[in-house]
Amino acid sequence: VQLQASGGGLVQAGGSLRLSCAASGRTFSTYARGWFRQAPGKEREFVAAINRSGVMTYYSDSVKGRFTISRDNAKNTVYLQMNSLKPEDTAVYYCAARDSPYGLVAMDEYDYWGQGTLVTVSS
Repeated sequence: VQLQASGGGLVQAGGSLRLSCAASGRTFSTYARGWFRQAPGKEREFVAAINRSGVMTYYSDSVKGRFTISRDNAKNTVYLQMNSLKPEDTAVYYCAARDSPYGLVAMDEYDYWGQGTLVTVSS
């Protein structure tokens, strides 16, 4: 089972990026999916989550209204569209998955993790 995150890069403040997390090794359509991030010198924190069906989404207050999580179960892929990026969004972004119908917001609820993709927002 592998999660491969991609799409990170360097962007100016106010810009946009779309992260992708492709899953392989099994069918992830039954899995809850989430995004977390870890900034330099800080703990990993919750960013966004989506439930199995894609109907329910959850966001941290710091990204609500700017980021959108979505999923394509046919492609075993979850996305994080990030708009109006700020320098404080700079972090390594990690995707996660767990076989659950619910949207999960806590790190210890997830079983599988991707390797992370770096997002750098310049001011």
